[in-house]
Amino acid sequence: MIIKPSAALRNDYAKISNLAKETKEPIYITKNGEGDMVLMSIDAFEKREQILQLRLKVLQAEQERISGAETLSISEARRRLSERADEV
Repeated sequence: MIIKPSAALRNDYAKISNLAKETKEPIYITKNGEGDMVLMSIDAFEKREQILQLRLKVLQAEQERISGAETLSISEARRRLSERADEV
């Protein structure tokens, strides 16, 4: 976990920006010793958003399965995907 005071963001923006890009981790910014905000690179943010969207889709599919929606065996899913690939 990377923690920096708000003064570092104000005084060394380029350094903090490069740190966020290099580590691909969020940087926690403090103000008066208390947590204030989190800074991250756009790439890290977009990747995080993609992961959250994928998790949401998996959760929705699992809820549908539990509710009794039709499911496919792995072999049936592969067969259907193969058919789609042949169509393209």
